[in-house]
Amino acid sequence: MSCPLDSTQRLALRRLLESGLPLLPRPYQALAQQIGAQEQQVLAQLDQWQQQGLFRRLGLVLNHRALGFTANAMLVLDIPDALIDEVGQRLGREPQVSLCYQRPRRLPQWRYNLFCMVHGRQRERVEAQIAGLLERHQLSDLPYQLLFSTQAFKQCGGRFAPVGARPHG
Repeated sequence: MSCPLDSTQRLALRRLLESGLPLLPRPYQALAQQIGAQEQQVLAQLDQWQQQGLFRRLGLVLNHRALGFTANAMLVLDIPDALIDEVGQRLGREPQVSLCYQRPRRLPQWRYNLFCMVHGRQRERVEAQIAGLLERHQLSDLPYQLLFSTQAFKQCGGRFAPVGARPHG
């Protein structure tokens, strides 16, 4: 069994993870080499951090526009609070929905509380998919808006705040 990472290695690993995993067949081995550790030590540390609830999952951030998906729309809905979990889970299982989450209402200006992202190559196709979603889930009569992306900004993964730092916002 390998020994745990020391504090310097843990900090270095956190900083490396903020940049994302290297696109290599053995990304954890590459990270381990960069911090002077063994691959198994890195995997054990990630497992420990996950068990501690520091992160829930590892994911990918795709550049949809580079892949040709330029008709990207956020469907925002005003779902009754008593139904939000059930409706969100149903919409989140739809194959064309890449992201579905709840946000607090910002009344009176913004009453929407459920957000669903749909990516597509053609605006008309995305509009048709969303119309189908609304019809299938009997949501057409609820207030909603369809917000198409007009500009792409940099996307990145999570960042670790230094100990004692105060969150922004």
